[in-house]
Amino acid sequence: MKAQIVKAFAFLSSRYGQLIIRYRMTLIVGTQLVLIAAANLLAFVFRFEGDVPAVYRDLAYQTLPLVLAVYTIGLWSFGLFRGLWRYVGLHDLARILWGSILSTIALYALVRGALGWVEYPRSVIILTGILVAGFLAGIRLMVRWCREWLQIVGPTARRVLIVGAGYAGEFLVRDMLANLAYNYRPVAFVDDDPAKQKAKIHGVPMAGKIADLKKAADRFEAQEIIIAIPSATPRLKQRILAASEGCQVPIKTLPNMRQLLEDPISMRRVRPMSLEDLLQREPIQTDLAELHPLLEGKHVLVTGAGGSIGSELCRQIARYRPALLVLFERHENSLYALDLELRETFPMLKTLAVIGDTINPERVTEVFRACAPHLIFHAAAHKHVPLMEQNAGEAVRNNVFGTRVVGEASLAARVERFVLISTDKAINPSNVMGATKRIAECLVQEMNRRGPTLFTVVRFGNVLGSNGSVVPLFSEQIRKGGPVTVTHPEIKRYFMTIPESVQLILQASVRGQGGDVFVLDMGEQIRVADLARNMIVLSGLVPDQDIKIAFIGLRPGEKLYEELFEHGERVEPTSHNKIKRAVSQMPFGPGELDRHLKELEVLLHHQDPEKTIQKLEEMVTTYASNASKALR
Repeated sequence: MKAQIVKAFAFLSSRYGQLIIRYRMTLIVGTQLVLIAAANLLAFVFRFEGDVPAVYRDLAYQTLPLVLAVYTIGLWSFGLFRGLWRYVGLHDLARILWGSILSTIALYALVRGALGWVEYPRSVIILTGILVAGFLAGIRLMVRWCREWLQIVGPTARRVLIVGAGYAGEFLVRDMLANLAYNYRPVAFVDDDPAKQKAKIHGVPMAGKIADLKKAADRFEAQEIIIAIPSATPRLKQRILAASEGCQVPIKTLPNMRQLLEDPISMRRVRPMSLEDLLQREPIQTDLAELHPLLEGKHVLVTGAGGSIGSELCRQIARYRPALLVLFERHENSLYALDLELRETFPMLKTLAVIGDTINPERVTEVFRACAPHLIFHAAAHKHVPLMEQNAGEAVRNNVFGTRVVGEASLAARVERFVLISTDKAINPSNVMGATKRIAECLVQEMNRRGPTLFTVVRFGNVLGSNGSVVPLFSEQIRKGGPVTVTHPEIKRYFMTIPESVQLILQASVRGQGGDVFVLDMGEQIRVADLARNMIVLSGLVPDQDIKIAFIGLRPGEKLYEELFEHGERVEPTSHNKIKRAVSQMPFGPGELDRHLKELEVLLHHQDPEKTIQKLEEMVTTYASNASKALR
């Protein structure tokens, strides 16, 4: 029966909807005039208990135009012939009340005072005001109730369970009920507040606490879960995600409070929950007064500009209005895409897209002469651990000698600052990639002594969603139905978002005085297995039931956990609470690093991977390759 009513309403709406919209104002005014007239005539009926004498019946009809005129003017002055009835709230009801009261007073003063019609019953004037207020409020509430009822019984409306019955949750329910276009039906709340248990908000019941989320979702047949707690910490979001495991429905969320200040709460702000929400930390305090002098009006060159970190560096640098932004990249497709994006987003920005390889000194020198950079962000590097184990020579060529080429060109061009993007894998490395990045750090610190250029190292861990990282891999495995492959149940990694890491890189760059090694605050290490489970749950699936998690064993060169500081490094605070300075003795004596690099070049020329790795072990005393470990 309900479904038939909804279908009938939908049919009428589609057929007569345009006609109603065209004559909407006429319908609103006409309806309210009819209600005012009915209120006045009904007041006479109530006054005489249903038996109105002929003389008063004639009086009622004669004075009706005057009553309509007075109430029309009074109610119009309160804006009651405008607005959308489906959004009626306390503010609208208050305007109806005051409009009716003032119109009643005006009618009394006109009829009994100015015109002297003492035979006009005072009780009728008062009853007319009461009935007008009731009718006008009633018609609005009825329209709103009808729309909300249709929303609730609509056969296609998605059933939504809301986590959080605070201000945001209440506002979200109101927005759902007021807008049929959203096609959402709120069916229940869950909230940990004891005072709200067994309550109802806009007719939507409380279904327990967050721990009862799975039970509530099953009981109310929820098709979506929306987290309506803008102030929720990552720990609380992780608890909500754990409680929802097995629900097999999409999980969505509102943005954080900072984002909601820019745009108020509504269903339009609801978005799918992501891993970034679970890792979100306090917003980074970006000191614009520091970054503008660093970047504004400068020529800035980013190597590896097409990569995850390099491209985000370009996006954030572009906001500070550099005079020229040079995108140095050897992969033409990613370079083309980034250049196109920057030109569209920042039409006033001057960019120069350069195809080149950092291991080619002639090309690097040519580019430096052409653009005369003031700042270099060196993000170009080979980073995939298993691939670099199989291609040690290329790792050395790119990560070590590529860094040397760009560094020497910076010294020759008297560049102001050179920033090397490093990794936590450079600390006590267990793989070729980490060892080469550790040598690159030492090389940059050694170069800092050779000229006016300020060389700085910024070290951090994994970034979510970077090219080739576990997140895109897990996403693809989930899309294919699994299994999701994790190397070890206890393997842990530091994670942060790409924008967050780049903001901190820029902040660290300002603080570099030459030879500094800055380490970004990465929070706590996260179990990769937990990351996999969270991604499966966020996809609306059940770990180990819909999608299996398979442990395949540690890959060559892989550690169970990473470190941010070496033993013997002194950790010092900086003026930014999320950036630390690592201070240590240079592991190479005068001229020693150059000697090692010459020997390394000879080994590369002879293409001897085993001796190349042995040389890396000699240079980085904390590094032990898999072959060396097997011999021990």
